[in-house]
Amino acid sequence: MSDDETTAPDPDPSPDEEGTPPQKPFEAYPLTREEYIGVITHFYRGELGRAEDWRARLDPTTNWAVVTAGGMLSIAFTSPYRESHVTILLAMILVTVFLGFEARRFRYFDVWRSRVRMIEENFLIPVIRRNLVSPRSDWRDFVALDLDQPTFKITIPQAIGIRLRFNYLWIYYALLLAWIAKLQVHPEGVDTTPARLLRRMQVGPFDGTIVLAAVTLFYVAISILALRGRGRDEIQGVEGKMWQWKR
Repeated sequence: MSDDETTAPDPDPSPDEEGTPPQKPFEAYPLTREEYIGVITHFYRGELGRAEDWRARLDPTTNWAVVTAGGMLSIAFTSPYRESHVTILLAMILVTVFLGFEARRFRYFDVWRSRVRMIEENFLIPVIRRNLVSPRSDWRDFVALDLDQPTFKITIPQAIGIRLRFNYLWIYYALLLAWIAKLQVHPEGVDTTPARLLRRMQVGPFDGTIVLAAVTLFYVAISILALRGRGRDEIQGVEGKMWQWKR
C-alpha cells in the first residue's frame, strides 16, 4: 500500500491543494534592505508626529501663566490697599502650578523627541553622508527596548529647570519686581524704609520677616533649578548619555 493511500485526507484545503505555496511564519523571512529602510522611515515619521503633538501642548501652559500674571498685576496695582500685594504672591503660586503642568508635559515630549534624535543621529546622518556607519552601533537595541519599556529620559527637577530657564524664570522675575514696586508705592506714597517695607509685607498672621524669608528661599530654589537646566533644551538632549534611557 502506498503512502498516498494510507494518508487521511485533510478536511480543510491546504494552500498546496489550492495551487498557492505554503505560508511561512513572519520570522522565517529575512528583512531586505528596502524593507528595513521603509520601516525606519515610517517609524521616524510616526515618532516625529508624536513629538510635534506634545510640543504643541507646551505653549498653552506658558500662555496661561503669562495671562494670569498680567491679570493679577493689573488687579494688584489698581488697588491701593495694604493687603493687595498678596495678589502678586498668589500670582507666583498660580504660575508655579502652570510650571508643574508644563514640566510634566515636557517629560512626555522628551520621550518622543529622544527617539527622533536617536534616529536622526544614527540613521539619517549616515545616509546623508553616504557613510553607512552609525555613530552608535547599539542604537537600535536602545530604541527597541524603549519601545518595549518606555521610560522618561529626564527627571521632574530637570524638566522644571529647563522650562524655568527658557520661559518661567522671566515671569517670576517680573512678578518679583512688581511685588517690590507694589510694597514701595502702596498703600501711601513711595517709601523705601526697610522697617516699613517689612510691615507692609505682613500677610495675615505671618510677619513680614517670615514672608520675606519665604519669597527669598523660593527664588533661590528656582534659580538653582534653572541653572541645573543649562545644557539641555528641546534640541540638545541626552542621546550622548545612554544611561538616561534606562533607570
